Amino acid sequence: MKRIAVVIVAFSCCLCEVQINENNDKVHQWPGSTCCSDMCSLTSITQTLGAVGEKVTNMAEKIKLLEARLQNTEKEVLELRSLTGGAPQVAFSATLKESGSGNIGPFTTATPLHYKKVFANTGSSYNPSTGIFTAMVKGMYFFRFSMFNNLNPVANSVVSLMKNGVRLTSVWDTSGTDSNDMGSNAVVIPLEVGDNVYVELLTNRVVYDDTMNYNTFSGFLLFTM
Repeated sequence: MKRIAVVIVAFSCCLCEVQINENNDKVHQWPGSTCCSDMCSLTSITQTLGAVGEKVTNMAEKIKLLEARLQNTEKEVLELRSLTGGAPQVAFSATLKESGSGNIGPFTTATPLHYKKVFANTGSSYNPSTGIFTAMVKGMYFFRFSMFNNLNPVANSVVSLMKNGVRLTSVWDTSGTDSNDMGSNAVVIPLEVGDNVYVELLTNRVVYDDTMNYNTFSGFLLFTM
């Protein structure tokens, strides 16, 4: 359409000049030249308006896309609020083995324990494939973990609760005359969005578990900040 408009205006400009030359030789093309100049100016304005029109159309399309995304986001927020009552809910609890029994470890390097059997995972912040809890909400959290070992000739259990690779607290035990030992520890800590918390088995150590589920890792959000 824009090209057609330009052609029509240019044609009108030339036609105006020819008619004036034929009907009034005394003007020596002056009026025609003025008419052509005006038409050329009009052509330039038409082209400019066409370019502006294209930009406006593109902006309108982008605005429609942004409005659609905003509506989807608002819908998701409303759905989340309806599920949580307007407040975030985060809680999980898991144990090491889904089935069977035996030692886990020893490893040549400190290794996060994968608590594979999940009892609860509200908020989906705990990943059983990695054993890592990742905070999705800034707030104050409670974490607890337990450790169990069985009589074993190698140096036994040392496990630590870690936050972003930094040791917070630990449980330690070595085998003695008794057949097994158990311990636990807990912390209350602030977390930023993206912080990671996990239980780490230290180098050359083991823990034992079976269907009694002695080793657990649990946590929940106390309140947001």
